[in-house]
Amino acid sequence: MSERQTALVTGATRGIGAAIAEQLASDGFIVFGTATSKTGANSITKNLNKYGGGNKGYVLNVTNSEQISNLIKEISPISVLVNNAGITSDNLLMRMSNEEWLSVINTNLSSIYRTSKAVIRPMMKAKYGRIINISSVVGSTGNPGQTNYAAAKAGIDGFTKALSKEIGSRGITVNSIAPGFIESDMTSGLPAKQKEILLSQIPANRLGTPQDVAKLTAFIASDKSSYINGQTLHINGGMFA
Repeated sequence: MSERQTALVTGATRGIGAAIAEQLASDGFIVFGTATSKTGANSITKNLNKYGGGNKGYVLNVTNSEQISNLIKEISPISVLVNNAGITSDNLLMRMSNEEWLSVINTNLSSIYRTSKAVIRPMMKAKYGRIINISSVVGSTGNPGQTNYAAAKAGIDGFTKALSKEIGSRGITVNSIAPGFIESDMTSGLPAKQKEILLSQIPANRLGTPQDVAKLTAFIASDKSSYINGQTLHINGGMFA
């Protein structure tokens, strides 16, 4: 990059989001990461400071259109948007409440509509942009107890394809990245037998790391990926081959 571009990463406090924010900052982007609390936002700022000045964490509720609009106005122009924020609220469908369904759809899927819409016009004016949506392998495979989560992630992949066709001619690419099983606090606490069963489904014989996803995201965020558009890029060690 001839000059430092700006990237916004939602849900950047920990895990995949934190790894993506760090990778982009390491690659020379000015990175703004979002969290749901002031403590989380301060943690993002502190974590990214080692990569240079300008990086900062912000508090953002991705279900609030006004907050999104205000943040985008403050930090524009945005060259790269990474939609990573998400939640789970697992339950069998027969027991799933309206709140469990709606909260996941609103946070994981409808938020992408809000953030993408907020950055499109400035990106079109600049004739350049990268919108990267973090999906999941369960959007393609399904997973019992996660009808809400799987529906949201499948919706992300469809949203990605449609939007890429709307704005691809303006120098803006829209892609989604679908991780498989990634190392996390949840997977580290699994019993040995359950982890063994999990690994048996993965030809690579290991869980993915947040850094694996971050490196792929950084590639899609770069100029090297300019002819990749409207794709769901699976990263799962061969589990979904």
